[in-house]
Amino acid sequence: MENAAIALEFFIFPLMIKHLVLWKMKPVADNRTGKENAEVLVQRLNALKSVMPFAISIEAGINFNNTTAAYDVGLHSAFKTKEDLDAYQNHPAHVQVAEWVKNGVAETKVVADFEI
Repeated sequence: MENAAIALEFFIFPLMIKHLVLWKMKPVADNRTGKENAEVLVQRLNALKSVMPFAISIEAGINFNNTTAAYDVGLHSAFKTKEDLDAYQNHPAHVQVAEWVKNGVAETKVVADFEI
């Protein structure tokens, strides 16, 4: 019976890949404040879902936690496979957003990719 329950759980909740990213924005960059750049980044990240049907979810938002350990923008995305995550990371629309961030609007970034 235990094996049947495990098999049922796998069927209902299949494994997926989670991709988490946090950014601290520079106070001023690209002729905008850090808050303005955070808003632009969130808009650009959330727009990626419309061009990537293979993504289960892509959700970005601005942090409201004011502690010194907090980051400004968070991204949570989910994919069925590591190959789908790779396709997301190499998609021209994602590359364009990533290049904009790398060119100086963010101070730091942390990333975690894991399977659940």
